[in-house]
Amino acid sequence: MTVFDELKARGLLAQLTDEEEIKELINAGKAVFYIGFDPTADSLHVGHFMALCLMKRLQMAGNKPIALIGGGTAMIGDPSGRSDMRSMMTKEQIDHNCECFKEQMSRFIDFGEGKAMMVNNADWLRDLNYIEFIRDIGSCFSVNRMLSAECYKQRMENGLSFLEFNYMIMQSYDFLALYEKYGCNMQFGGDDQWSNMLGGTDLIRRKLGKDAYAMTITLLLNSEGKKMGKTQKGAVWLDPKKTTPFEFYQYWRNVADADVLKCIRMLTFLPLSEIEKMDAWEGSQLNQAKEILAFELTKLVHGEEEATKAQESARALFSSGSAAEMPTCELTAEDFKEDSVDVISMLVKSGLVATRSEGRRAIDQGGVAIDGEKVTDVYAAVAKTAIPEDGIVLKRGKKNFRKIVVK
Repeated sequence: MTVFDELKARGLLAQLTDEEEIKELINAGKAVFYIGFDPTADSLHVGHFMALCLMKRLQMAGNKPIALIGGGTAMIGDPSGRSDMRSMMTKEQIDHNCECFKEQMSRFIDFGEGKAMMVNNADWLRDLNYIEFIRDIGSCFSVNRMLSAECYKQRMENGLSFLEFNYMIMQSYDFLALYEKYGCNMQFGGDDQWSNMLGGTDLIRRKLGKDAYAMTITLLLNSEGKKMGKTQKGAVWLDPKKTTPFEFYQYWRNVADADVLKCIRMLTFLPLSEIEKMDAWEGSQLNQAKEILAFELTKLVHGEEEATKAQESARALFSSGSAAEMPTCELTAEDFKEDSVDVISMLVKSGLVATRSEGRRAIDQGGVAIDGEKVTDVYAAVAKTAIPEDGIVLKRGKKNFRKIVVK
């Protein structure tokens, strides 16, 4: 099976231009491709996972990835899929986030000499001469065509700012800059980026001629990968300080039965022949598949040692209700009133619920337990002296646990 055929078999490709040329470049290891990452936070999250795994997969086949950090475009904000305008960030915030991204990406991609590259579009966007840019680049874009793009439709309903309107032109210019500076001949992105990516392909051909080699491929990042990055409590981060290896493992261990094999196929590096045998798995076998998924992805992000610890801890948790690597919540003196703390406050502080009302519902529905004993009273409290030095185990539902300790 060729590299391109494997990408299709794993369900990674959605839309393509110039399929035969793309196939030829990828299979021959001659693709110089980029994927963009806007540094809107100080950590990547699992919604970026598919892109990172794709870059690693293609690099292993001899192709050259360019990780484009959007230090320039982040100052505008991508309107794609948004109903409101993104919060404005300072240059200092953006530059800090860019540095965090570099460290995390290095776990997936080899940035050694002559290997992958990491570049920042701030290098060519922040100091642009506006008049020259509009004359040279803006003249290549049709406003009518831009307004019909899918990436602007949702924002048009609530008001699209001129600032955001420029995002497509900026992203398109990125492809031209990368083509001219580094010989980048291919771009990948989520299906919500299709209009922006086509703008880049069209810009290169307008500026450099129809024979200019510039191609686009979109992935199922919006409908599949990006939704993987969110849970009820927010994003699942790759930074262990924001999402511990145990929590990261548990996230993947708890994916829906209907999604587990899809995730294994798209995100792990297990051979397809091995994955195809799992297609017939059902019932309890799907739990085994979830363990495989969780272990493989935790190993990829945090290393085999942390993945093994997380797996052993998770197994111990379900068998005995306690685990050494369980996420811990520390209570301070401020949390106690008259030397006790109510259970709902512990649920909120530990992140097991988002609000007190959600905590009350969880107790009313019989979904909360302390050290294996169900909590039935929404006013229940635990005395400070009743919490041993090694803590108590607070549980919500079947799979969400926190060790509660007193600082």
